[in-house]
Amino acid sequence: MNKYKKLGLSILFDALGYVSFIIPGFGEFTDVIWAPASVWLMTKLYKGKTGKIAAGISFVEEMAPGIDVIPTFTLMWLYTYVLNGKKSIKKD
Repeated sequence: MNKYKKLGLSILFDALGYVSFIIPGFGEFTDVIWAPASVWLMTKLYKGKTGKIAAGISFVEEMAPGIDVIPTFTLMWLYTYVLNGKKSIKKD
């Protein structure tokens, strides 16, 4: 998968995580559904050990009150393609 397509999906998934802020009180319920979904999406989008670690962080971030504003997917993209210097992934 193209790294810029991954960036777009990462931004989209982070935006979906912010939906819980739209309706006060209902957000906690959506976090319970979104947290496991974000784990699955993270492991599909970012493979290997770092993807699994990021998935765990994403789960905790979505379930913990007050910190679900952290853009975990986008930060993982930055780690993968900017900080880690990865050029492309053949088998994603």
